[in-house]
Amino acid sequence: MLSQAEKKKIPILMYHSVSQYAAPKFKRFAVAPDLFNEHMAYLHQHAYTPMTVTQLIQAYARGGGNLPDKPVVLTFDDGFSDFYTEVLPVLKRYSFTATLYIVTAFMNATSRWLQKEGEATRPMLTWDQVVSINEVGIECGGHTHTHPELDTLPLAQAQEEIMQCKQLLEKHLGQDVLSFAYPYGYHTEGVKQIVKDAGYTSACAVKYEMSSEATDPFSLARLIVSDDMSVGELANALTKGTSPVITFSKRMATPVWRLARQSSAALTKRRVLVR
Repeated sequence: MLSQAEKKKIPILMYHSVSQYAAPKFKRFAVAPDLFNEHMAYLHQHAYTPMTVTQLIQAYARGGGNLPDKPVVLTFDDGFSDFYTEVLPVLKRYSFTATLYIVTAFMNATSRWLQKEGEATRPMLTWDQVVSINEVGIECGGHTHTHPELDTLPLAQAQEEIMQCKQLLEKHLGQDVLSFAYPYGYHTEGVKQIVKDAGYTSACAVKYEMSSEATDPFSLARLIVSDDMSVGELANALTKGTSPVITFSKRMATPVWRLARQSSAALTKRRVLVR
């Protein structure tokens, strides 16, 4: 028989940028500041208690009995500078915490890995800002060094991406970094083992569903928050695990799609070798 903690489904929300502007190919990942404010106001008005990913994992390790009545985990991927200017003031207003996953190669610079999406010049956080964010109780986690699709890389290269990110974060923050997020949610059993061996205690995927104590802590499910997610749709995500982007995103996560990406990566490598 499942325990009460196992029955309790917990939403882990996945934001990226909070900005009024975005290129068309990146638009669904940029939530307008006014809408983000509405989302956080809803959580506050309905007595949700935000936790960091590591706080959630630690609560599960203790049996889940000390979880708040209405927990929610707010995660923000990549480390865009608008986390500091748009997100952090709102989190402070409501005394909310969150987990910020950082791509370390682009701190003090721009999101050059998003060139195909027309977003290569989106400003990233500075290391000084990352330190300040950490000091006010926001968890800073790893998101690789250059944001590759880890499941298409040789394991040695994936390990370098994961380890370099962790080492840089720990150097700047002066503390252990315990949580990781796979870029695009993509990972394999081999990649997951590297994350464990690196000393992380959790890793977020996507999966488009809620998490529970029964969820693999190195493949935590998250719900994407898109640019057009209304407060009503947010309420459905929090209670039912539904989201307007689930159908499309689940299709993109199928084994067929994974095989297509891996085949494309292998073809690109062969072309480089031929040159």
